[in-house]
Amino acid sequence: MSVRPIRLFGDPVLRGGSAEVVDFDSGLRALVRDLWDTMESHGGAGLAAPQLGEPVRVFAYHCAGYAGHLVNPSLRPLDEQPRVGPEGCLSVPEVDRLCPRYRTVLVRGWNMHGEPVEVIGSDLLARCLQHEIDHLDGLVFLDRLDESSGGPARHEPAQHDQARNERGDRSSDRVRPATEQDPYSSFGGAH
Repeated sequence: MSVRPIRLFGDPVLRGGSAEVVDFDSGLRALVRDLWDTMESHGGAGLAAPQLGEPVRVFAYHCAGYAGHLVNPSLRPLDEQPRVGPEGCLSVPEVDRLCPRYRTVLVRGWNMHGEPVEVIGSDLLARCLQHEIDHLDGLVFLDRLDESSGGPARHEPAQHDQARNERGDRSSDRVRPATEQDPYSSFGGAH
């Protein structure tokens, strides 16, 4: 297991943006493993490379019954108007706010082997994908808030347990991949 420290809000690496990945090599595969292991260890729905101090365009996700990773992703909203919903971040611990996001998005990118990946996500998965791509662009979810959606911070640790349950029961170690990706076989075995 490769659990690494998560960079917290205020760390400059979270604001610097990310470079495109050009080498789909063993270093990239190790980074994807570290993202996955760290995300799972902290009960997160997603984790982007800048949150581990790596300013490259890669993230892993495991939410709403879907799991995978994306390299050099691009996002296209499939709705016209964002909707407000609760959101939190492993880099901003214990803070949940209401944040506007598109309900359905199309994300295209590659997996760690350089194969094309396309994910259409709605609701919680769409929120997660947008959140992680924001990290790659040097944004944190607090940047998306306005006076009408921000409201007071809600400190509800139980909500993290609820999000974990929405992602699926971990005791079975089985999830429904959003794409052809299988995070277990991609790493050569279970985590």
